[in-house]
Amino acid sequence: MTDSKKRAGQSDAAFHKQQRGVITRQELLLSAREIFARDGFEHARLEDIASNIGKTRGAVYDNFKNKEAVFFAIFEQNMERDREELEALLSRAPTLEKKIQALVKYVVGVGHDRERMLLNLEFKLYAVRHPRKRQEYADLRDAICLQVSSSPELGRLLQKLGWQTPRAKSIGCLAISGIVDGLALSHLFDTEMLDSRELTRYLKLSLGEMLQENLKPRKITRKLAGRTEGAPRESGVARG
Repeated sequence: MTDSKKRAGQSDAAFHKQQRGVITRQELLLSAREIFARDGFEHARLEDIASNIGKTRGAVYDNFKNKEAVFFAIFEQNMERDREELEALLSRAPTLEKKIQALVKYVVGVGHDRERMLLNLEFKLYAVRHPRKRQEYADLRDAICLQVSSSPELGRLLQKLGWQTPRAKSIGCLAISGIVDGLALSHLFDTEMLDSRELTRYLKLSLGEMLQENLKPRKITRKLAGRTEGAPRESGVARG
């Protein structure tokens, strides 16, 4: 076998090994979602995450540093999907009103994702229960939120809503997640009283009102500015 054929064979083997590694990592994340949602972050075991897909604990450590790294990777994956899907949805909406409606509809869909809502609650509860970890988790949440808002379409929409600075975007992201998490938890607690239809209705009302309210001060400011520009100027001479 010539050297070129050997190198080609080695490259193919390395490529297939890399592909298998990517597949294993994705399988582990899917399994982790199920286990974390079922058992909670603190009670979930890496052995269970691995055995759920026929792997050993070593497979987890081949892909992640520890259980927290698996947990963080799930949220990064969620936010990357949000960024891509929102960019596509918002780009198809022709007006500001339609863009807000598209954003609300997407977030409402997230609120109906039982597994994701349970993971969101686990994320926040773990941070609250462990004050030393709270800032680290808050920083991660902010970084992920800013990554999502970095998409061109969503970034422009957030600016029109008055969320222009990183701090404003983080506050807005936290407010939206608070509304969604709270209503989703109440829905999961009593699915008969607050059923899926009622959950959708209250999510739309709450989110729609919040986003529309954010536009009002800006409209008022523009109106006041217009009145000031159109008002007659007083001369510096006193009237006698």
